[in-house]
Amino acid sequence: MAAIADEMYFPEGRVLIEEGAAGREFLVMLQGEVELRRRGRRVPIENDADFFGEAALLTGAPRNATLTATSPVRALVITDRAFERLLRDQPGIQRKILAGLARRLALVD
Repeated sequence: MAAIADEMYFPEGRVLIEEGAAGREFLVMLQGEVELRRRGRRVPIENDADFFGEAALLTGAPRNATLTATSPVRALVITDRAFERLLRDQPGIQRKILAGLARRLALVD
């Protein structure tokens, strides 16, 4: 995965994903803490949630939540095109991403 991603650093307070925006990248958290909000309300993040942005890339719909760094963050950033290749070429990763998405959808009110 690291071969198709850019490792990036984000300061505390930086919005990484904005609700309503077009999905253009997938984020894999390496270090740091984030907060997720949907319609202004805080959404719990599972302890093992280490990636974000897949829903908009899989569906083509706008981002469904805002993700903000609450500490300095180090993440792998994968473009939408590279994400498509990753899913096509790596079935194990595809299953992990789809399982994570299913868990998140089950938490939606």
